[in-house]
Amino acid sequence: MVLIAPVLLLLLSWVSLHDTVHAVAEICRGTHCYGAETGDPRPCTGAHCPGSRSSRPPRQFNPTSQGRAVQIVGSQYHAYPSSPRAASEAHPAVQPVRGRHSDSSTRMRAPEVLPAGCTDADCAVLVKQFQPTNDTRDCKGIECRLPLRIRPKARAKSCENEVPSEDALILHLQLAKGQEKLVEALRAQQLIIRDLQQKLAEQQEALLSQQREILDQQKRMYEQMDVVKAQYGLLSDTFKQVSFQGLQGELQSYFESHLAGLQSQARSHLQKSYAVHKMDMDSKVMDVVGEANFPQPLLGCSSSCGPEEFCDFQKNPPQCEKCTMCPPGFFLISQCSSTADRMCQDRDECLELPNICGERVKCLNTPGGFRCLGVSEREAVMGLCGRDYFFNQELQECQACSDCDGETVTVSCTAISDSVCGQLSEIRLSQSWGANVAVPPARTSGAHIFPGLQLNIRGKESSDLLSNEAGQVTFLQHGLVWLDHNFAIKHSCRNFLQVGMRLNGSQEEEGWDLSGVRIEQPDGKYFQGVSVSSGVEVEPNHTLTLLLKSPNQHCNRSKDLHVYDITAPSVSLLWLSHDTGAVAMTAQMSLLAHYQTSYRPTFRISSVSDPYMISLTHDNRGVRFTESGVVKFVLQQALYSMGHTCIREGFSLIAYTNRNGTGLAAMQAFKTGVNYRDTSITLSGAVSVDNGDTLSFEITSPSQCNIRYFGDSTGISMLSLIWIPSAVSSALTATVSRTGLPFGAVRNKPLLFQQISPDTQQVHLARTGEPNSRKNFIFHEKGTANIALNLKLIHSCNIVKLTLQRVEGRGQAGPVAQQVSGYMPEGSEWASIGLRASFQVQNGTAVYVTLDCIRGRVNQITHEGGTNISILWVAV
Repeated sequence: MVLIAPVLLLLLSWVSLHDTVHAVAEICRGTHCYGAETGDPRPCTGAHCPGSRSSRPPRQFNPTSQGRAVQIVGSQYHAYPSSPRAASEAHPAVQPVRGRHSDSSTRMRAPEVLPAGCTDADCAVLVKQFQPTNDTRDCKGIECRLPLRIRPKARAKSCENEVPSEDALILHLQLAKGQEKLVEALRAQQLIIRDLQQKLAEQQEALLSQQREILDQQKRMYEQMDVVKAQYGLLSDTFKQVSFQGLQGELQSYFESHLAGLQSQARSHLQKSYAVHKMDMDSKVMDVVGEANFPQPLLGCSSSCGPEEFCDFQKNPPQCEKCTMCPPGFFLISQCSSTADRMCQDRDECLELPNICGERVKCLNTPGGFRCLGVSEREAVMGLCGRDYFFNQELQECQACSDCDGETVTVSCTAISDSVCGQLSEIRLSQSWGANVAVPPARTSGAHIFPGLQLNIRGKESSDLLSNEAGQVTFLQHGLVWLDHNFAIKHSCRNFLQVGMRLNGSQEEEGWDLSGVRIEQPDGKYFQGVSVSSGVEVEPNHTLTLLLKSPNQHCNRSKDLHVYDITAPSVSLLWLSHDTGAVAMTAQMSLLAHYQTSYRPTFRISSVSDPYMISLTHDNRGVRFTESGVVKFVLQQALYSMGHTCIREGFSLIAYTNRNGTGLAAMQAFKTGVNYRDTSITLSGAVSVDNGDTLSFEITSPSQCNIRYFGDSTGISMLSLIWIPSAVSSALTATVSRTGLPFGAVRNKPLLFQQISPDTQQVHLARTGEPNSRKNFIFHEKGTANIALNLKLIHSCNIVKLTLQRVEGRGQAGPVAQQVSGYMPEGSEWASIGLRASFQVQNGTAVYVTLDCIRGRVNQITHEGGTNISILWVAV
């Protein structure tokens, strides 16, 4: 009974509340009805306002005023009038509540208890304070009417992705297990890493120990090497002391055994002779034993040996051999006899001269020489070997120079080369040859010279050095050759022309281009003179040809070309024998470079006959020489210039010799400039160099002239030179005199010169007081000469002709070489002309240069900055 009473009370309260909600819902018909939330007005019509929410809201009750609220609601319900408006005004807080599905059913909130005297918004606030709300949604249904102390606890708000508790537990367990496995794997990896670190440390320790062992082994090896060196020194000393005694003992035992054999042979021979001829055996034996010399035809050579010969009994049968000479570095022990060769003993330089290598350098004696241990090759070639010794590059030791044993010393011993023995009359060191060149006639009127036209070489002299057939030259001997070609042409082709030299045929695959010079396209038709040169090492059957090329087909052979017919030989060569010790080198220059002021070319060696004598500097801009001598060189550079200042001021090519850090200008050539044209600048000369000197070059141009330097495999940008030892060559350089130069209308006037380099024993310029002073260059010894002349001048001549004349004794002068040039280019301040030639000279031969101006005048000849002459003399 106690339990039934509260339950009945609760049921009655719920029923009264439900009736009240229905009554309020029926009268909720005004223009504004309240929704599920307090203070949220919504427009609605009809008897029942569908103001429900998408989900059923939970309800909350105030347990302290539960009974009171029921009574108030009941009394107010009976007090409301029957009109809908009055009902809505009397219960403004009564709102329809949406169910879970707003389109199926509606529910109403419980009426809100309003205090007396409240209106409008204030009443709404008070209603919200006093009504049992369920905004937190912690309860559902009937639970919201229960007191808070017996109401079930609110559950956590769920979401769409919420996982049931059982699944969450399973996931949590799986996550925990995964974490445990991950921790175990990490621990295992840590153990592996510790093991690897430990192994690495052990390997490092093993490596360090091995390095220590290697160092110890190297130390022991060095100690053993020192011991071996010491033992070797003691052994060599002991051997030197006992070698002579042992050699004497061996020779004595050898001759005793050989004599015993001869005696036995004599006895057997005599016994046979006694049986045949019935001779007295005892007397013969006594005679044989007593004889000092056994009869030669019977026991030795079949015939008696001549002077400086001995009978060699080691050969079967014995033969006469020439007595050997003691080689350099050996001394004589016994002279050659009829039965024994000459005996020689090696000279111990280290014992005779203890300080020959220096105080701290160990000396090792070698057969015929000695070796300084620890001395570099560069120090050895500087004269460390001393007098009468030279440094042998193959053996890397000092060897004694040959004394030639009474023969003539052709080439003296130097620091790196032995003496050359023989008669000068028997050895030909140099030779010259010259010929004329002509353009072959065109077979058809439309023939062009693209891609190349072979020029005909027609020699006037026969020689055993070479043969001249089919317009080309075939060499018959080994040696080094210096080639010069003076070429003058007038052309109207649409591009530049290129004249060059090729070895081993004109169009054969095995041939290669030696040199090439470009002749620019002129603005008018006038003669242009160029000189092409090259130095090369030749062999028998090598063929030389001269070529004229055009880069396109717009150059007709019969219409566009006019070659000047020079009376003197236009091509000449200087042949040098290998006995001179000369060295040839060829180097290519950079393929492409742009400069606007000065340009110092860099080189790349193509060929060199002796790389020890000639090498490049560290920056590849110069050539270094190991020994003193004379250098004959030529540099040819192709270029393309742009700018009017190029024509006005032109270009200069300068050769420098650097001696002890000081650079001196040795030679200089000038070239008239061009604008948007291809051309070439070239310089040739001969200079003397000392040990360690370098040769470099520089091309200067105006500051506002843009130049592009380039090259290819045709030799248009190359350096070619031949180094000749000072013992067989000399050089002289000069420039034109400051006074006495021809000017005005000049016809075959000689040029006067001023000598720059000192006099040599072979050639000099005639001094004041001598005949033809400052005009003639006089030679004092027979040989072969090569001359290169560059002249810079201002003229208005139609043709300028430069001729090199030679005078033999008191005879008439004759031309050796000639070069021709035409008008000065329009806008140019200076013009240039030059020639090169090789020829034979005798004692007393004189040469001089003449200048001829045809239809015009010579205004000025400069004595510097492009005017000079160099003379090379080589012994024959």
